[in-house]
Amino acid sequence: MSDIDPRAIVSPSARLGKCVKVAACAVVGEDVELGDGCVLEPHAVVKGPSTFGRNNHFHSFCIVGGDPQDYTYTGQPVRLEAGEGNEFREFCTVHRGTLKGDGTTRMGSNSLIMAYAHIGHDCNIGNNVTLINGAQLAGHSRVEDYATLSSFVLVHQFTRIGAYSYIGAGTIITQDVPPFSLIVSSRETRCYGVNRVGMERRGFSPERIKQIEQAFRFLLRSKLNTSQALEKMRGTLSDSEDVSSLIRFIESTTERGLTK
Repeated sequence: MSDIDPRAIVSPSARLGKCVKVAACAVVGEDVELGDGCVLEPHAVVKGPSTFGRNNHFHSFCIVGGDPQDYTYTGQPVRLEAGEGNEFREFCTVHRGTLKGDGTTRMGSNSLIMAYAHIGHDCNIGNNVTLINGAQLAGHSRVEDYATLSSFVLVHQFTRIGAYSYIGAGTIITQDVPPFSLIVSSRETRCYGVNRVGMERRGFSPERIKQIEQAFRFLLRSKLNTSQALEKMRGTLSDSEDVSSLIRFIESTTERGLTK
């Protein structure tokens, strides 16, 4: 017996398995088939035509099975097909296929689609795939089993992501990713100086800012290493509480290191 909150919206054409839970304000659209044990949290939206296996979990404000974002789509009965045990977190989006892509977006089982991630039309997602927050798959992408896409990874359409690969945060993928590989964009993050405008807006005096700027010159512009720069700050700027705070922060930096 399913548990349908009276405030939920369930289409008459939807087909629900055993022990399905649909919470308040959730929507189950036309021609949606939910397997046994599926759960829709409040405000989750599942649209069809789409088919889901058992124990899929749709969190609040996800939209799964939405219309494809494609200019050629004009209402054709395209589909989404998903396996079992997938987790669709808040605000993620998964779109149905288009006729150009045989009409179907496909997902396997036991994948985790985190908040704000997107799976475009006609994608083919394997089993045990992880899309971390904000990862974006353009249409016709293929992601093989156990691949992980970290935060804000962007994948170009028709690209393949190989099995067991890991793509680091913020990486833009325009070519196929080999199975078993570790992929990341080059990281050139560096410190360019102090946030003078921000400090002025917060009422820092010119003298306070001058002392902080001097500390950063020791840290970034001199030929001193970090330890030597800290000693120089202590020797010449010890009366500045701001600089003392900077020193304490640098000394407590973890094994991740300091951006310089």
